[in-house]
Amino acid sequence: MSDLLAAVERTALLTAALRAAESLRSDRLYHDPYAAMLSGQIGPELLAEVRRVTFPSDGSVRTLPSTPDYNAIRTRFFDDFLTEAASDPTMTQVVVAPTGMDTRAYRLTWPEHVRLFEVDRPAVLAFKEERLGDARPVVDRRLVATDMVTEDWGADLVAAGYRPDLPSVWLLEGLLYYVPEPDVHRVLDRVRALTAPGSLVAADVVNAAALTLPNMAGLLDVFAGWGCPWLFGTDEPEALFDQYGITARAVQPGEPEADYGRWPDPVPPRSVTDVRRVFFVHGRRRAN
Repeated sequence: MSDLLAAVERTALLTAALRAAESLRSDRLYHDPYAAMLSGQIGPELLAEVRRVTFPSDGSVRTLPSTPDYNAIRTRFFDDFLTEAASDPTMTQVVVAPTGMDTRAYRLTWPEHVRLFEVDRPAVLAFKEERLGDARPVVDRRLVATDMVTEDWGADLVAAGYRPDLPSVWLLEGLLYYVPEPDVHRVLDRVRALTAPGSLVAADVVNAAALTLPNMAGLLDVFAGWGCPWLFGTDEPEALFDQYGITARAVQPGEPEADYGRWPDPVPPRSVTDVRRVFFVHGRRRAN
Protein backbone atom coordinates (compact mmCIF):
# COMPACT_ATOMS: atom_id res chain seq x y z
CA MET A 1 0.00 0.00 0.00
CA SER A 2 2.78 2.49 0.83
CA ASP A 3 4.37 2.13 -2.63
CA LEU A 4 1.00 2.65 -4.29
CA LEU A 5 0.23 5.65 -2.11
CA ALA A 6 3.52 7.30 -2.99
CA ALA A 7 2.60 7.09 -6.67
CA VAL A 8 -0.87 8.62 -6.26
CA GLU A 9 -1.13 12.34 -6.90
CA ARG A 10 -1.95 14.29 -3.77
CA THR A 11 -4.56 16.23 -5.71
CA ALA A 12 -6.57 13.01 -6.14
CA LEU A 13 -6.58 12.45 -2.37
CA LEU A 14 -7.43 16.11 -1.77
CA THR A 15 -10.40 15.83 -4.12
CA ALA A 16 -11.60 12.72 -2.30
CA ALA A 17 -11.33 14.56 1.03
CA LEU A 18 -13.25 17.54 -0.36
CA ARG A 19 -16.01 15.24 -1.59
CA ALA A 20 -16.14 13.45 1.75
CA ALA A 21 -16.47 16.77 3.57
CA GLU A 22 -19.16 17.97 1.15
CA SER A 23 -21.11 14.75 1.67
CA LEU A 24 -21.40 15.53 5.40
CA ARG A 25 -23.02 18.93 4.86
CA SER A 26 -26.75 19.33 5.33
CA ASP A 27 -26.82 21.54 2.21
CA ARG A 28 -24.57 19.23 0.18
CA LEU A 29 -24.68 19.43 -3.60
CA TYR A 30 -24.13 15.68 -3.98
CA HIS A 31 -23.44 12.60 -1.87
CA ASP A 32 -20.30 10.49 -2.33
CA PRO A 33 -20.37 7.61 0.18
CA TYR A 34 -17.00 6.30 -1.04
CA ALA A 35 -14.96 9.49 -0.78
CA ALA A 36 -13.90 9.09 2.86
CA MET A 37 -12.42 5.62 2.33
CA LEU A 38 -10.57 6.86 -0.75
CA SER A 39 -9.11 9.93 0.95
CA GLY A 40 -7.77 7.89 3.88
CA GLN A 41 -5.72 9.75 6.48
CA ILE A 42 -3.68 11.83 4.05
CA GLY A 43 -6.59 13.45 2.23
CA PRO A 44 -7.96 15.32 5.28
CA GLU A 45 -4.44 16.53 6.10
CA LEU A 46 -4.10 17.97 2.60
CA LEU A 47 -7.52 19.60 2.91
CA ALA A 48 -6.51 21.13 6.24
CA GLU A 49 -3.43 22.60 4.58
CA VAL A 50 -5.54 24.16 1.83
CA ARG A 51 -7.97 25.54 4.40
CA ARG A 52 -5.14 27.14 6.39
CA VAL A 53 -3.87 29.15 3.43
CA THR A 54 -7.34 29.95 2.10
CA PHE A 55 -9.23 31.13 5.16
CA PRO A 56 -7.18 33.62 7.25
CA SER A 57 -7.26 32.91 10.96
CA ASP A 58 -6.61 36.59 11.77
CA GLY A 59 -9.93 37.70 10.32
CA SER A 60 -8.40 39.38 7.28
CA VAL A 61 -10.12 39.31 3.91
CA ARG A 62 -9.83 36.07 1.96
CA THR A 63 -7.98 36.55 -1.35
CA LEU A 64 -7.86 32.94 -2.52
CA PRO A 65 -10.76 31.07 -4.10
CA SER A 66 -12.78 28.89 -1.74
CA THR A 67 -11.58 25.43 -2.76
CA PRO A 68 -14.37 23.58 -0.87
CA ASP A 69 -17.09 25.60 -2.63
CA TYR A 70 -15.33 25.39 -5.98
CA ASN A 71 -14.94 21.62 -5.78
CA ALA A 72 -18.55 21.13 -4.72
CA ILE A 73 -19.79 23.18 -7.68
CA ARG A 74 -17.42 21.48 -10.11
CA THR A 75 -18.45 18.01 -9.03
CA ARG A 76 -22.16 18.82 -9.24
CA PHE A 77 -21.78 20.59 -12.58
CA PHE A 78 -20.04 17.64 -14.18
CA ASP A 79 -22.39 15.16 -12.46
CA ASP A 80 -25.26 16.93 -14.20
CA PHE A 81 -23.37 17.10 -17.49
CA LEU A 82 -22.68 13.36 -17.52
CA THR A 83 -26.16 12.39 -16.36
CA GLU A 84 -27.86 14.48 -19.02
CA ALA A 85 -25.49 13.29 -21.75
CA ALA A 86 -25.94 9.62 -20.85
CA SER A 87 -29.71 9.95 -21.05
CA ASP A 88 -29.32 10.07 -24.83
CA PRO A 89 -29.58 6.44 -26.00
CA THR A 90 -27.02 7.10 -28.74
CA MET A 91 -24.38 8.00 -26.14
CA THR A 92 -23.20 4.53 -25.18
CA GLN A 93 -19.64 5.43 -24.13
CA VAL A 94 -18.47 7.66 -21.27
CA VAL A 95 -14.77 8.35 -20.72
CA VAL A 96 -13.54 9.84 -17.43
CA ALA A 97 -9.91 10.75 -17.93
CA PRO A 98 -8.09 10.96 -15.64
CA THR A 99 -10.33 9.25 -13.13
CA GLY A 100 -8.29 9.72 -9.96
CA MET A 101 -10.53 8.91 -6.98
CA ASP A 102 -13.71 9.55 -8.96
CA THR A 103 -16.67 7.33 -7.97
CA ARG A 104 -19.31 8.32 -10.50
CA ALA A 105 -19.39 4.71 -11.72
CA TYR A 106 -20.68 3.80 -8.25
CA ARG A 107 -22.84 6.71 -7.13
CA LEU A 108 -24.64 8.08 -10.20
CA THR A 109 -27.65 6.49 -11.90
CA TRP A 110 -26.63 5.19 -15.32
CA PRO A 111 -28.81 3.87 -18.14
CA GLU A 112 -28.19 0.26 -19.15
CA HIS A 113 -26.82 1.28 -22.54
CA VAL A 114 -23.76 3.02 -21.04
CA ARG A 115 -20.24 1.66 -20.81
CA LEU A 116 -17.93 3.81 -18.66
CA PHE A 117 -14.16 3.91 -19.15
CA GLU A 118 -11.90 5.12 -16.34
CA VAL A 119 -8.45 6.18 -17.53
CA ASP A 120 -5.49 6.75 -15.24
CA ARG A 121 -2.00 5.56 -14.40
CA PRO A 122 -1.71 1.95 -13.21
CA ALA A 123 -0.69 2.92 -9.66
CA VAL A 124 -3.67 5.24 -9.27
CA LEU A 125 -6.14 2.59 -10.43
CA ALA A 126 -4.53 -0.08 -8.24
CA PHE A 127 -4.72 2.16 -5.16
CA LYS A 128 -8.33 3.00 -5.90
CA GLU A 129 -9.34 -0.64 -6.38
CA GLU A 130 -7.72 -1.63 -3.10
CA ARG A 131 -9.50 1.17 -1.26
CA LEU A 132 -12.91 0.41 -2.78
CA GLY A 133 -12.71 -3.21 -1.67
CA ASP A 134 -16.00 -5.03 -2.25
CA ALA A 135 -17.86 -2.01 -3.61
CA ARG A 136 -19.49 -2.70 -6.96
CA PRO A 137 -20.10 -0.21 -9.79
CA VAL A 138 -23.63 0.32 -11.10
CA VAL A 139 -22.48 0.57 -14.72
CA ASP A 140 -20.34 -1.48 -17.10
CA ARG A 141 -17.01 -0.06 -15.91
CA ARG A 142 -13.78 -0.59 -17.84
CA LEU A 143 -10.38 0.34 -16.38
CA VAL A 144 -7.71 1.70 -18.73
CA ALA A 145 -4.33 1.73 -17.01
CA THR A 146 -2.16 4.17 -18.95
CA ASP A 147 -0.47 7.57 -18.72
CA MET A 148 -2.39 10.18 -20.70
CA VAL A 149 0.63 12.47 -21.02
CA THR A 150 3.42 10.12 -22.04
CA GLU A 151 1.86 6.98 -23.51
CA ASP A 152 -0.26 6.07 -26.54
CA TRP A 153 -3.29 5.84 -24.32
CA GLY A 154 -5.71 5.92 -27.22
CA ALA A 155 -4.66 2.40 -28.21
CA ASP A 156 -5.16 1.26 -24.60
CA LEU A 157 -8.64 2.76 -24.56
CA VAL A 158 -9.60 0.99 -27.78
CA ALA A 159 -8.19 -2.28 -26.42
CA ALA A 160 -10.58 -1.93 -23.46
CA GLY A 161 -13.56 -1.92 -25.83
CA TYR A 162 -13.92 1.75 -26.76
CA ARG A 163 -15.27 2.43 -30.27
CA PRO A 164 -13.94 5.69 -31.82
CA ASP A 165 -16.56 5.45 -34.57
CA LEU A 166 -19.44 5.76 -32.09
CA PRO A 167 -20.57 8.89 -30.22
CA SER A 168 -19.02 9.29 -26.79
CA VAL A 169 -19.00 11.57 -23.75
CA TRP A 170 -15.68 12.74 -22.32
CA LEU A 171 -14.80 14.36 -19.00
CA LEU A 172 -11.29 15.78 -18.55
CA GLU A 173 -11.59 16.89 -14.92
CA GLY A 174 -8.66 18.16 -12.88
CA LEU A 175 -6.11 17.65 -15.64
CA LEU A 176 -5.35 20.50 -18.00
CA TYR A 177 -3.88 23.03 -15.57
CA TYR A 178 -1.44 20.45 -14.19
CA VAL A 179 0.32 19.70 -17.48
CA PRO A 180 2.57 21.84 -19.74
CA GLU A 181 0.96 23.52 -22.72
CA PRO A 182 2.40 21.11 -25.33
CA ASP A 183 0.84 18.22 -23.42
CA VAL A 184 -2.52 20.03 -23.24
CA HIS A 185 -2.54 20.20 -27.03
CA ARG A 186 -1.39 16.60 -27.30
CA VAL A 187 -4.24 15.41 -25.06
CA LEU A 188 -6.88 17.41 -26.93
CA ASP A 189 -5.54 16.26 -30.28
CA ARG A 190 -5.84 12.65 -29.10
CA VAL A 191 -9.41 13.32 -27.94
CA ARG A 192 -10.21 14.70 -31.39
CA ALA A 193 -8.78 11.57 -33.02
CA LEU A 194 -10.82 9.31 -30.73
CA THR A 195 -14.20 11.03 -30.92
CA ALA A 196 -16.89 10.69 -33.55
CA PRO A 197 -18.86 13.77 -34.67
CA GLY A 198 -21.59 14.58 -32.18
CA SER A 199 -19.56 13.45 -29.20
CA LEU A 200 -19.60 15.62 -26.07
CA VAL A 201 -16.49 16.85 -24.26
CA ALA A 202 -16.15 18.71 -20.94
CA ALA A 203 -13.16 19.92 -18.93
CA ASP A 204 -12.09 22.47 -16.36
CA VAL A 205 -9.28 24.94 -16.95
CA VAL A 206 -8.00 28.13 -15.30
CA ASN A 207 -7.11 31.41 -16.96
CA ALA A 208 -3.54 32.59 -17.46
CA ALA A 209 -3.69 35.15 -14.65
CA ALA A 210 -4.52 32.45 -12.10
CA LEU A 211 -0.96 31.14 -12.56
CA THR A 212 0.77 34.44 -11.81
CA LEU A 213 -1.36 36.75 -9.67
CA PRO A 214 0.39 37.58 -6.36
CA ASN A 215 -2.80 36.92 -4.37
CA MET A 216 -2.84 33.36 -5.71
CA ALA A 217 0.64 32.59 -4.40
CA GLY A 218 -0.52 30.91 -1.19
CA LEU A 219 -2.56 28.27 -2.99
CA LEU A 220 -0.11 27.86 -5.86
CA ASP A 221 2.72 27.31 -3.40
CA VAL A 222 0.80 24.51 -1.70
CA PHE A 223 0.24 22.62 -4.95
CA ALA A 224 3.83 23.20 -6.06
CA GLY A 225 5.05 21.91 -2.72
CA TRP A 226 3.07 18.71 -3.32
CA GLY A 227 4.80 18.29 -6.67
CA CYS A 228 1.63 19.28 -8.58
CA PRO A 229 2.22 22.85 -9.79
CA TRP A 230 -0.28 24.62 -11.99
CA LEU A 231 1.35 24.87 -15.43
CA PHE A 232 -1.29 25.89 -17.96
CA GLY A 233 -4.00 28.48 -18.25
CA THR A 234 -5.92 30.13 -21.06
CA ASP A 235 -8.05 33.24 -21.37
CA GLU A 236 -9.84 31.83 -24.43
CA PRO A 237 -11.03 28.33 -23.52
CA GLU A 238 -13.61 28.28 -26.32
CA ALA A 239 -10.89 29.00 -28.88
CA LEU A 240 -8.65 26.33 -27.39
CA PHE A 241 -11.28 23.63 -27.84
CA ASP A 242 -12.33 24.98 -31.22
CA GLN A 243 -8.85 24.13 -32.53
CA TYR A 244 -9.73 20.49 -31.94
CA GLY A 245 -13.13 20.43 -33.58
CA ILE A 246 -15.16 21.09 -30.43
CA THR A 247 -17.69 23.92 -30.39
CA ALA A 248 -17.75 24.77 -26.70
CA ARG A 249 -19.08 27.14 -24.06
CA ALA A 250 -17.15 28.17 -20.97
CA VAL A 251 -19.05 28.73 -17.72
CA GLN A 252 -17.53 30.16 -14.55
CA PRO A 253 -18.44 29.19 -10.99
CA GLY A 254 -20.89 31.79 -9.76
CA GLU A 255 -22.63 32.25 -13.09
CA PRO A 256 -26.27 31.08 -13.10
CA GLU A 257 -25.48 27.74 -14.75
CA ALA A 258 -22.77 26.93 -12.20
CA ASP A 259 -23.70 28.44 -8.87
CA TYR A 260 -26.13 26.20 -6.94
CA GLY A 261 -26.26 28.94 -4.28
CA ARG A 262 -22.71 28.21 -3.18
CA TRP A 263 -20.21 30.45 -4.97
CA PRO A 264 -19.16 33.15 -2.48
CA ASP A 265 -17.25 35.56 -4.77
CA PRO A 266 -18.12 38.09 -7.48
CA VAL A 267 -17.78 36.96 -11.10
CA PRO A 268 -16.20 39.81 -13.10
CA PRO A 269 -17.14 40.10 -16.78
CA ARG A 270 -14.83 38.29 -19.17
CA SER A 271 -13.57 41.69 -20.40
CA VAL A 272 -11.92 42.33 -17.02
CA THR A 273 -8.27 41.29 -16.99
CA ASP A 274 -5.86 40.36 -14.18
CA VAL A 275 -8.40 38.41 -12.13
CA ARG A 276 -8.38 34.70 -11.38
CA ARG A 277 -10.90 32.58 -13.23
CA VAL A 278 -11.89 28.97 -13.56
CA PHE A 279 -13.83 27.73 -16.58
CA PHE A 280 -16.06 24.69 -16.97
CA VAL A 281 -15.81 24.06 -20.68
CA HIS A 282 -18.38 21.84 -22.38
CA GLY A 283 -19.18 21.33 -26.03
CA ARG A 284 -19.83 19.06 -28.99
CA ARG A 285 -17.45 17.55 -31.51
CA ARG A 286 -18.09 18.88 -35.00
CA ALA A 287 -18.06 16.86 -38.19
CA ASN A 288 -15.09 18.82 -39.56
